Amino acid sequence: MYINNYILKSNRIFCSDQHGVIDGYIVIHNNKIHAVEKGFIPSSLENQYKIYDLSGKTILPGFFDAHTFFTGWSLRYIGIDLSNAKTERDVIEVLKTCHSHQDHIFGHGISDNFTTPSPEELEELFPNCRIVIFSTSGDHFWLNTTAINHYGFDLTADCNEAFWKLLDEILHDKNFIKPLFKKYMAMLNTRGITSVKEIGFDEFSGFQNILSELESEEELNLRVHFMSQPVGSNANFEYAEKMMSEYNSDFIRFSGFNRMTDGSISQGNGLLKQPYENQNYKCKLDINWELIQDEVLEADKLGTRFSLNAQGDGAVAKAVDIFSQCEKNANGKLINRHAITEAEFSDPVDLKRMAELGIICEYYPQIQSITSYNDKVGMIKKQIGLERGKNYWNRRKMKDYGVPLCCGTDLPLVIDHIPESIYYSVTGLFPEGGIPFNQANCLTPYEVLESWTFGGAYDFCREDDLGSITVGKLADFAVIDGDILHINPRDCRSLDVYMTIINGKIVYQK
Repeated sequence: MYINNYILKSNRIFCSDQHGVIDGYIVIHNNKIHAVEKGFIPSSLENQYKIYDLSGKTILPGFFDAHTFFTGWSLRYIGIDLSNAKTERDVIEVLKTCHSHQDHIFGHGISDNFTTPSPEELEELFPNCRIVIFSTSGDHFWLNTTAINHYGFDLTADCNEAFWKLLDEILHDKNFIKPLFKKYMAMLNTRGITSVKEIGFDEFSGFQNILSELESEEELNLRVHFMSQPVGSNANFEYAEKMMSEYNSDFIRFSGFNRMTDGSISQGNGLLKQPYENQNYKCKLDINWELIQDEVLEADKLGTRFSLNAQGDGAVAKAVDIFSQCEKNANGKLINRHAITEAEFSDPVDLKRMAELGIICEYYPQIQSITSYNDKVGMIKKQIGLERGKNYWNRRKMKDYGVPLCCGTDLPLVIDHIPESIYYSVTGLFPEGGIPFNQANCLTPYEVLESWTFGGAYDFCREDDLGSITVGKLADFAVIDGDILHINPRDCRSLDVYMTIINGKIVYQK
């Protein structure tokens, strides 16, 4: 449905600017916001426009997800569908029917509860044939020796990074990947997502060409800001310069580089300032900080940005140290919008430094959805102790100090659900409810929604045309089917997205 001129009406319009929340209406002309007014719609306008009466629902700017991996999500759909397999033996029998004269068999949809056979066992059954099978969640996979050797899988790496050579192969299969990306966009549209920061490994396997095709065909229902994450080689600055020059439309832009620094605190891979509890090490990983610093400073000189994923307080401090060497304006703020992703466990001293420099934090407001209170708090107690654990997910300090905040999911780790994000980030609760964790570190509903909207626009360097319901900006909206600001945050998970609009076009309606 695409109506050039229309009106959205509601008693709950979250403007995400100085106007706060208003009772009124929004006039859309073509793809832009023509007027934002309080009160009733004049009779003179009622006859000129189609009116969408969204009373009782909340109209917001479209949501931004600052950290997504379409490539990782795509692994859930490669090859044959094995979701009907009831046992491990069923999977093997299906694979046998496909084995004859094939050099590879890909598949997806097996149960996460299945026992994973060893690479050697699968190799014996399917010699010299690359076997790559993913579970429904994508968290578990079957690989044989031939596949491991062919793709050079490093099974100690982050899951997405481990499969970068396989992903390169998949992204070059246009007949598979183009329709799958349409499915991906449609899924995100049902979640109110209108803009993403999409992480692509190295040169993204040329996937930006498919984005351009979709844009020219007017089928790109998502604003895509893509980043390069060096995996197969170091950061390619010639590629970055070319992408900066070629991709600067309203729908596709190059957004710099992304890089992992440390790893999970639960595995001892997060870099800490002080040793882990009852241990003599601060991090099990050997992190090449010199390389990271060189790449960040080179990107800064080029006029683009870097996002560094840091989980431990030591890694956050190192990232701030590196960014502090980048070019600054007269007020001491960074000129390029560099960011730290996650900052799961952080020292308030470094959060204050982040605010002073203007370093953005791309935090994960739904991260508590993938664990339980007992598991997470038990891990924190074991690894860093509950006293240090008081600085876990310390978004309150970030906000109070003035750190620019925006939201990410690390999709497919978590799939966007904005009302659910308020449940976790405001209450400090886990999926089962019960005891809140570090509630003093939580945000307000308004602050979380601001992070999803204007905060995302700022992170994407799009605050001039997106991120708030302001006259002259592009008409991107998400509509929630209730009063998301005033409902008890514990009940937020019952709410959902009712409508999504991108560039004035309704791309989803419940």
